[in-house]
Amino acid sequence: MAAALIPAPDPRLPHLLRLPPARGAATLLEEVRQALADQETGGALRGELTLLAGDWPLPLPELRAVQALLAPLGLALSRVCSDLPDTRVAAAALGLIAEAPAPVGAAPPGGAGGEAGLQVHRGTLRSGEHLQGEGSLLLLGDLNPGARISAVGDILVWGRLRGVAHAGCQGDEAARIVALQLRPLQLRIAGAVARGPQERPAPGLAEQARLVDGVIRIDPAEPVCHPLDRRMRERTSSRP
Repeated sequence: MAAALIPAPDPRLPHLLRLPPARGAATLLEEVRQALADQETGGALRGELTLLAGDWPLPLPELRAVQALLAPLGLALSRVCSDLPDTRVAAAALGLIAEAPAPVGAAPPGGAGGEAGLQVHRGTLRSGEHLQGEGSLLLLGDLNPGARISAVGDILVWGRLRGVAHAGCQGDEAARIVALQLRPLQLRIAGAVARGPQERPAPGLAEQARLVDGVIRIDPAEPVCHPLDRRMRERTSSRP
């Protein structure tokens, strides 16, 4: 299976660029170039495009490279649909619409009935403020002490998390909390509660909190720019 460029059936809808499963595929740019070359359109395809990224981990540089390939053809990457929260974070950081795959029976990405799987909030949350998300939630800013953030799904903080965060607030034990700097007053995942870690993180490593055997554990997060370095460290946060 190779990448495929699927023309929109209606000019009001975006075209789709579907990537194959990452395992066993060529490099991202090779797949995209092949999909573009396979289209015998003579440059007829123009307009917005949705990237169906699947299980590909796509950092900012690779998403920018895709944009650069599309731009000369008159195609503008406007939306990224990905299975991976980190890819959705990178897409949102570029100003693109980022979403998880639609449930079975829902409208496809870019369709009239599609719903974004990632809610994005830009700006720092200050003491006394509470941000809530119905799915996963991305905060492009800091979470200051005294502020709270909660989400039904994952919580992703593109900054310092120093307040209170509650992921999986409706019982999802697979939810996680990711931040560039994870120093919260309190963490909650589903029904588990823990204090934040005391030691400082290794320079340049984002951190994630997840539930392991009923205990909230904090590890280096898989970086958005590169695969996780093998020098992983694991720390178990203390319970209150």
